[in-house]
Amino acid sequence: MAPMKVYGWAVSPWMARVLVCLEEAGAEYEIVPMSRSGGDHRQPDHLARNPFGEIPVLEDGDLTLYQSRGVARYILRKCKPELLRAGNLAESAMVDVWLDVEALQLEPIVRPIVANCILYPLEGCYRDQKIVEEKIEKLKKLLEVYESRLSCSKYLAGDFISLADLSHFSFMRYFMATEYADQLDTYPHVKAWWAALLARPSVKKVMAGMPPDFGFGSGNIP
Repeated sequence: MAPMKVYGWAVSPWMARVLVCLEEAGAEYEIVPMSRSGGDHRQPDHLARNPFGEIPVLEDGDLTLYQSRGVARYILRKCKPELLRAGNLAESAMVDVWLDVEALQLEPIVRPIVANCILYPLEGCYRDQKIVEEKIEKLKKLLEVYESRLSCSKYLAGDFISLADLSHFSFMRYFMATEYADQLDTYPHVKAWWAALLARPSVKKVMAGMPPDFGFGSGNIP
């Protein structure tokens, strides 16, 4: 069977979500590198794969998928369904709940912090400190919810690792490269959970391709 193909650039947090799942599943895959700065994602051949002009895109035989969380679910359904807790209605529901929390609560807070603290300065753009401070205050309140949950279970959906945890890695990796990383010090259970994620071989491998400056420092800008 031919390996799956993943189109995109490795520094992307959305790409990282998919790559971590592929690594966790032990799936055979190859990365088809693309250039964001070169506009590869806006070219007709990529728009044929994803009409929204985004990455990542997964090709598995005749099947083409986009949207990172949907791609992640597909990979795990196919190769490692235990990370979705397939077959256990209550546990799989908790995985879905915390995937939604990550998508609808955490990412909208962390993404602007990462953009303003890391990306915009590197691109020569204005950093809006007011937005950063507003998002940090929201993050503190959100982390209280995480701390409460993780004081009752080792991982978000229960005492088992799942996609609910792995999906958090992508944006949290870059948040933890900002000057606000010490926010986690106030939440010991969250900090321990994050340390456990970082210790996973899949996360270590994917993180190696995600420099904290998105490759600007080395000149390897995607």
